[in-house]
Amino acid sequence: MATQAQPVSEFPIAYRQMMVDALTQELEITKKVIAAVPDAQRDWRPDPKARTAWELAWHIAMEDVVFLEQTAELKFAFPDDRYKSQEPKTIAEMVTWYDQNFRRALERVRAMTPQHLATPVNFLGMFNFPAFVYLGLVNNHSIHHRGQLSTYLRPMGSKVPSIYGGSADEPMTAG
Repeated sequence: MATQAQPVSEFPIAYRQMMVDALTQELEITKKVIAAVPDAQRDWRPDPKARTAWELAWHIAMEDVVFLEQTAELKFAFPDDRYKSQEPKTIAEMVTWYDQNFRRALERVRAMTPQHLATPVNFLGMFNFPAFVYLGLVNNHSIHHRGQLSTYLRPMGSKVPSIYGGSADEPMTAG
């Protein structure tokens, strides 16, 4: 199992702040990509082995929230079905659910003490990193799956929003 040296006490706080800021920015981009999924095309998938657009969007929204919460709880367990009964009915509802719950979960992370942030947490027998390290994994998870979902959009007949710059559908503007 991979381990990591214990950081000095100031580092977890600084890293958390950096990641909370980054996650807050990424949330806005991810919401745009999820919002671009047409409800009428929610069952579209590029291949029989792939998730549907809806499944992928819900995976992003729910797992990002759960991942943040489990980081704050200092305990990982997947699958975590705590939100299974809250699955939205429409894409617009999903974007609202994601925004509200992601921000709430980020507040839980923001409230973690330096000692909690530096606590080693076992991640399913694969890693045993200090809790703050998992904030980078939340970010990577979201970006990874958002990239997948963004490739679904144009073939579904939707528009691809700008992500880190303009897209053919939403060009960058000077300003």
